[in-house]
Formats: sequence, C-alpha cells, structure tokens
Amino acid sequence: MGAGEINAFLKRVAVEGKVAASTQNQALSALLFLFRAVLKSEVQFNAVRVKKSKRTPVVLSVDEVRRVLAANPAGPYRSMAGLMYGAGLRLMEVCRLRIKEIDFEYRQIVVRDGQGSESRMVHLPQKLVSDLREQREFVRRQHVADVEQEVGQVRFPYAM
Repeated sequence: MGAGEINAFLKRVAVEGKVAASTQNQALSALLFLFRAVLKSEVQFNAVRVKKSKRTPVVLSVDEVRRVLAANPAGPYRSMAGLMYGAGLRLMEVCRLRIKEIDFEYRQIVVRDGQGSESRMVHLPQKLVSDLREQREFVRRQHVADVEQEVGQVRFPYAM
C-alpha cells in the first residue's frame, strides 16, 4: 500500500462515509501509527487533518420560547417541555422522571442515570410547581380508580 491508496482511502472515508471531522482525524492517526510504529516505514501522503466546523448554536429568544411552550396544550406535554427548557432536562430524563425525585419544598429535581450514567440535582422552576402538583394528583386519582377496578397493577421484573 502506497501514498495513492492511503489518500484514496482517506478521501473515501471523508466523502462517501460522511463521517465527522474527529473520525477522519482518527483514521489518519491510525494510519500514521501503523506506518511509523508498526511497519517502521515513512510513507509520505498528503492527508491534512480536518478542522471541526465552528458553528454558532441557534438560541431562541425569550418570546420564541414563550410561543413554543404556549403552543403545547396544557397538561403533561407542556410540563415536559417546561422541564426540558426550564430545568435543562433531556427528553429521556423527563420521560423517566419519577415523582419521588421531585422535591417541591426545596424546588429541586434529582436526575438519576443521566448522560454518562451520572446523577445530578437541578432547579425546579417555580412556574412548573403547580402544574406538576396537578399532574401528581391526577395520576394519584387515576391509580386509586384503577385499583378499585382491580386493574391498577404493575409488573415488576424478577430481580425487583
């Protein structure tokens, strides 16, 4: 394998593979290591390290955020959107949130097994407190009604 094949491979990784800049650079580093450290060869090829694009993140204005949140119908979906925006929770963190992880008195939320399997504490926005209490009460009443009809059961995995 010579410089031509190496350049063709790196080009194919970049163009056809449509991979990120870090992946392209990792492929280049792997080839450099292979030739220098393993094969003890100094093959010259004209590959250039790719620079990451510097994109500025798009941030909504306060008015745009209000309109997005208001577009959700009142109820659990608006509360979920509010938690994602106001408390900085990710979608799956909101979906997995349990009532015991919300501390209304201290206005904080324990996010368990977040990104990187880490747990953290986040602030509970005051605007969401009443909505979340209403949702808690709604689910409690629904559970009581289900138990009365003998359908309020939950299956637990064997380990639990």
